[in-house]
Amino acid sequence: MDGASAQSLDDGVCVAGEGDEQDARLAALELRAQRQDDEIALLKAGLAGTLRRIEIYDQHFARLLPTLAGNPLLPDHLCPADLLTGRGLQTLLPAEQTPARPGHVSACSCSRPLVGPGPPTPSPGPPSLPGPTTPSLGPPALPGAPARSPGPLDPELLPQPPVPQPDPNGHPGAGNGGVEDRVPAQAGDGGLELGAEGRDDVPVAEAVGPEPRALSGASPGPGSPLPGEAGTPPPPELEPEPEHDLDPAPLVAGGRKKVLLRRCSTSDKLRGVKDPVPDTQRPKLTKKSVSTQSLLSKGRNADSRNKELPQSPVASTSRRGFYNQEGVSIKVFLRGRPITMYVPLNFHNYEELRTELPAERLKLDWVYGYRGKDSRGNLHLLPSGEVVYFIACVVVLHGIETQTQRHYVRHTDCVRCLAVHPDGVRIASGQAAGVDKDGKPLLPSVHVWDSGTLQTLQHIGSGSFERGVGCLAFSRADAGSFLCVIDDSNEHVMSVWDTARGCRLAETKTTNESVLEVGFHPADNGCIVSCGKSHVYFWSWNGSSLTKKQGIFGKYKKPRFIQCFVFLPSGEVLTGDSEGNILVWGKAAADTKTLGKGAKETYQIARQVKAHEGSIFTLCVRGDGALLSGGGKDRKVILWGPDLTVQQETEISERAGAVRTLVQGAGDELLIGTTRNSILRGSFSTPCTPIVQGHTDELWGLTTHPCRDLFLTCAHDRRVCVWDLEHHSLAWSRTLEATGLCADFHCSGTVVVVGLQTGRWVVLDCATQEDVCSTVDGNEQLSVVRFSPDGNFLAVGSHDNYIYLHTVSDSGRRYSRYGRCTGHSSFITHLDWSQDSCFIMSNSGDYEILYWDIVAGGKLIRNRYECKDLEWISYTCVLGFHVFGVWPDGSDGTDINALCRSHNERVVAVADDFCKVHLFQYPCSKPKAPSHMYGAHGSHVTNVRFTHNDSYLISTGGKDTTVMQWRVTSGRLGHSTSVSSASASSLDLLPGST
Repeated sequence: MDGASAQSLDDGVCVAGEGDEQDARLAALELRAQRQDDEIALLKAGLAGTLRRIEIYDQHFARLLPTLAGNPLLPDHLCPADLLTGRGLQTLLPAEQTPARPGHVSACSCSRPLVGPGPPTPSPGPPSLPGPTTPSLGPPALPGAPARSPGPLDPELLPQPPVPQPDPNGHPGAGNGGVEDRVPAQAGDGGLELGAEGRDDVPVAEAVGPEPRALSGASPGPGSPLPGEAGTPPPPELEPEPEHDLDPAPLVAGGRKKVLLRRCSTSDKLRGVKDPVPDTQRPKLTKKSVSTQSLLSKGRNADSRNKELPQSPVASTSRRGFYNQEGVSIKVFLRGRPITMYVPLNFHNYEELRTELPAERLKLDWVYGYRGKDSRGNLHLLPSGEVVYFIACVVVLHGIETQTQRHYVRHTDCVRCLAVHPDGVRIASGQAAGVDKDGKPLLPSVHVWDSGTLQTLQHIGSGSFERGVGCLAFSRADAGSFLCVIDDSNEHVMSVWDTARGCRLAETKTTNESVLEVGFHPADNGCIVSCGKSHVYFWSWNGSSLTKKQGIFGKYKKPRFIQCFVFLPSGEVLTGDSEGNILVWGKAAADTKTLGKGAKETYQIARQVKAHEGSIFTLCVRGDGALLSGGGKDRKVILWGPDLTVQQETEISERAGAVRTLVQGAGDELLIGTTRNSILRGSFSTPCTPIVQGHTDELWGLTTHPCRDLFLTCAHDRRVCVWDLEHHSLAWSRTLEATGLCADFHCSGTVVVVGLQTGRWVVLDCATQEDVCSTVDGNEQLSVVRFSPDGNFLAVGSHDNYIYLHTVSDSGRRYSRYGRCTGHSSFITHLDWSQDSCFIMSNSGDYEILYWDIVAGGKLIRNRYECKDLEWISYTCVLGFHVFGVWPDGSDGTDINALCRSHNERVVAVADDFCKVHLFQYPCSKPKAPSHMYGAHGSHVTNVRFTHNDSYLISTGGKDTTVMQWRVTSGRLGHSTSVSSASASSLDLLPGST
């Protein structure tokens, strides 16, 4: 670990000052402003609900007018529009049922009669437009019609649901649908909440411009039968509202109350007063500040995650289930935002739908990468010929000759250090502290396990270490009976443990500076050495006592870091420092002349040798007693003679990075761990070749080849890597001009497009690795790029809220701008193509689900109900009816980073923010769906993808820079990890593990 990395391990102390009071005031003002914004959102939602109701009534009246034209029972002096708006009721209804309207003069609102020829009827008064407060009583009783009781359940008195009207241009459903309903939910916590959708919750918005073509399963077009006609099933019956929801002062006729049935709208759900009440008697949202408090986002903590999901107000009060005027819909809430999803027609009985654990399982097959960037002493060669190292939460046992891997996966957080027992079989690995998804702490500990059987032998120090285990070492003089551990607390506490009993024998604080390495003297268990920032300590251990002596630099310059040390066969201690020097330490007699008779012996520098330019990260003693050193800046490996003279040296490539760890292999072979997360194999006479490679920074981009066992990753290290699944190796890599965040293969497999952080996307030739072309879409980072299934379009989702469309020709080598999808109110996160390459479904950062007609130039499909039966070639959108069950309780909308449906449409894999990969049954359309959960990553899982034949699942980690390859199998297997044809896992050996 270099100086900056080691110094970053220390935490600063925050001291409360006068600025805390000002910060509290600013926080209170921000909270107050947020509440005011939420109240404004409620008012806007109420107004939107009223406008939607007006639009529904207008369409209802316009549809019924033609049905009254030509009716012989209609008097000539009356207009159908007057009947529907309430005029003329005095002549058609009995006097006791006609509401008194002072000052009303009966007049026709039409400019000409609808029945028969004749001069136009004059209109003495302005027309009265129907509004949301006008009671809708249905068609009035005409003369000669049989009398009917005006009871509350009379079908003729019930307002019928409007039918989508065809657009004059011939596009059906132009008046229905809309963009996401943005009315905040009155839920308690921000989180995932399921609610039943009301009959009138289908948003109605006026279409702008030419509307998209009619979709499969959409609303009826011209000539289609209306609901209630022959050949069309009748609409669902509307149940009467409770009496307390009616007009508080109903009209009385013949001793009976007239029941006025109203339509349920979003605005009604947000206020307790109904429309028939005059504005002067309407409460002014007296409790709006209380209701909007629930809309404020809450941080993820243990309390909020353990709460049950709040129930939707609609679900708790409505008896109409999930049915609305056009079909079945589901509404869920994320952070108080309602998300409406329509149930496809092939879900015949949604309420009886059951979600179960999928039959498929995952087994960890291969781990790509090595943690050399910020770790040391993490590479060892076992007598079995396997190389053992760690990355993320996995300790990997890699067979160099056999090209196999076995995995120890019992750690619950990132592995930080590793030590091999003198017997070469037992291994001790220490992990960092962490928290689970419920906020519960994951205590750091040391696992002692058998490398042959992968069985855990001891858990040491659970709850005794703070923050994590920094370094550890077995004793050597007595065949490894003791284990020395230094934790990552501020005081870097050193403790000695009995490995057989798992008990602590001694403990003491070391220093507030970083400690990088610790080790027992090979001939004396009572002597322990530790080094780190600006120090080297020589410890004496006796029973429960640990005392230290600091190494004295004397006339030599004190380096910033003592990076490593090693014991020579003679018992001398050699250290390598950040100045590139090798220091030889020895005991010096007590200086009684200066310090007096009580002076004790000291450890001082006996010799200094300039070895490397820059830091010396590692020292290694070969079996013949020769010394090896590895440099940082000069990237050299040097073999030293007995008198510390250079005998041989070699230099590794700049692309591999600096030398982090050295291990002697078979014969004169060397194994070299580098700072760029690679493991090299070579010698002084042969060049070094990589046996393990990986990324060095956070990964986000991932895509799989459409027909070959290849996949591509791109990361913040600006590298694009194509990996071979079969040979578990890096096929080729390229360095880009900027960070790559997303990628996708063309359906031909000959080119791949990579989206960059700068807004540019570049197309690479898969055979030559050369650039084919590049284009800039916007000036913000790109989050998703996807080719259409037929390969003729490319969709590019950007953080500027747009989806850019390009036509593709010449097998993905020629591109031209086609259009731009405009409508999202936040950055694009995911998108998918329909199977016919005509439509796109997209998600955004504020949880929108929008659909686009690509043939119409990227036109927004405002009636989302029309898209419920579309078939998608892939499913990577994290929001949608088929996958909303993957969201956990109490989710804040960011807990799921990615998901992917298998090509056989049997399972869906999910990457979450809690280091886990989940496998759900597909479709996953019920809340709290069960899943198989697999832990191996040490950071948030950023992406998942199935291979072209669904035989493997690839997952990428964030800060752990790990790529993991999982084998998809059917049948009962161990929970988390697995093996390829020649790999094994520590969980495979446990009977009944799930």
